[in-house]
Amino acid sequence: MAMSSGGAEGEPMMDINTTPLIDVMLVLLIMFIITIPVQTHAVKLDLPQNQPNQPPPPILPVKNEVVIDRTGTIFWNGSPINLTVLRQYLDQTQTMNPIPELHLRPQPDARYEVVDQVLAVTKHANVTKMGFVNNEAYAGL
Repeated sequence: MAMSSGGAEGEPMMDINTTPLIDVMLVLLIMFIITIPVQTHAVKLDLPQNQPNQPPPPILPVKNEVVIDRTGTIFWNGSPINLTVLRQYLDQTQTMNPIPELHLRPQPDARYEVVDQVLAVTKHANVTKMGFVNNEAYAGL
């Protein structure tokens, strides 16, 4: 950087001191980097994509519903279960012909950690017919 000595001797310098501005900007940048939440993991699940020219799939008579409430309790068709039993049920449904649909209905105030664990179990069980039910409940959140 070149230094400017101004016009005449004793005349005040008219250049803006940008050092404090740069210091403030660096502090703000560091604060933003620290406060941004870090995505630690993700569960990749292939969900069916709706095509505009295809009719919606027919409703199958056999379907199972998994509900997760705000306390973290997992319900299989209304009965409380744990993750081990959920995996056993999912393994049994994958051997059936035709394979029943799985409807996942987490309540809006359900803990994300429990929902993530259920999604991980469904992925490990190779569930292919799965859908999220009642997504419009999250529109206002």
